[in-house]
Amino acid sequence: MTRLDVSPEPVNEKAGIWMEDVQQLSNPVITTSDFAYQATNVVKINNEGVQNAAKHIRHKLLVESYTPRTWRTHPLHICPPEPYIATDPLNKSVLNWIFLISALNFSFWSEKEGSPGRYGVEWREGWQSEGKKVWTGYWSLVASLNRALADDDIPITDPNFYSSETLCPDSLIENMFRPCKRSTETIPLLPQRITIMREVGSILCSNFGRSFQGFIDEFQRQHNGEGTALELVHMVTETFPSFRDEVIFEGVKVCLWKRAQILVAETWAAFYPATLTAKHPIFPGQRGPQIHQLTMFADYRVPQILHHLRILEYPPDLIRMLQAGVPLESGSREELSLRSASIIAVERVREQILRIIAEEDGANGVSDGAISSVLIDFYLWDLAKKVESGEEKIDGLETAEMVPTHRTRSIWY
Repeated sequence: MTRLDVSPEPVNEKAGIWMEDVQQLSNPVITTSDFAYQATNVVKINNEGVQNAAKHIRHKLLVESYTPRTWRTHPLHICPPEPYIATDPLNKSVLNWIFLISALNFSFWSEKEGSPGRYGVEWREGWQSEGKKVWTGYWSLVASLNRALADDDIPITDPNFYSSETLCPDSLIENMFRPCKRSTETIPLLPQRITIMREVGSILCSNFGRSFQGFIDEFQRQHNGEGTALELVHMVTETFPSFRDEVIFEGVKVCLWKRAQILVAETWAAFYPATLTAKHPIFPGQRGPQIHQLTMFADYRVPQILHHLRILEYPPDLIRMLQAGVPLESGSREELSLRSASIIAVERVREQILRIIAEEDGANGVSDGAISSVLIDFYLWDLAKKVESGEEKIDGLETAEMVPTHRTRSIWY
């Protein structure tokens, strides 16, 4: 596991960004990613594609009601009980589950993509089903944890358990991630996953009452109950080194913060109230979550669908590299361009959707969570999986060829 040690000295005065000021920006992910997008100058944003896709995505979010509550419909998700009762112990369990998944939510692409031999985990089709299926990609992680909890009776999401090499030896974690019989490979970066589990679990146990709920309680105590989603992201990146997804490019610290933001976004979505009038239980302050301040989560799946939707344009050399499966080093010009361009592109899509609403619909009845880069990301990630599997086809939009995702083996995404 690598950690970037960053000097507080001012750098790259032309860019106008100082290390010591980064935390003071409204969201440094947007500001520093905009710098990286322009400085790398590889991937381009197609404004016409942004406008066309914005109409399609607006329809999905507002007309077909792809909402934060859609999170609860995924069959492998563990949902908090409703109505929300602060003292219900299941809330703590759900928060610990979300936290560990977000801590380990990285690097699921496979050299055996599309073949039976790729890493997969056999578990139920859902919590309410006895039927079995093989889960791949990100869902293999979720299925592994669920299987350990439900079938193996292992308290794997308890930080006190997984931080301890005595209670939870490396061999137990390796067995938790055991592949299905047809797989000919194991989960990528297993040693790094074990290291991260020890790190984040120890921090929670030492400072936050042995749970992610304790972390959130301390966060809201520090903010007098008025803490927002972005402020929670800041505290996550400040507290856990393995969530500090940053890279130095041309002397500027670029904050990408994929897993820190998705941790907060998943928490926001899981506990999203059933009615617009109810306060969000995790962000009960007067400002609420302010979820629109977060960006999309810069991974390898969303850039793929952004290119397919013609929101992003790739140069021919990059397309050839992707089609050939050439690895892109973490922090390289091409890799950083893909990630930073995706962040800025989704911000532009969001801005365009808000313009359409203002011009055609009026803003009445549109809540804070209805049009956010978080929700756009959730939708695009689901869409990418469905398009790739042939389950869904995008109608009414001119699309580009679905090129492979980029291959960067990294703990950051």
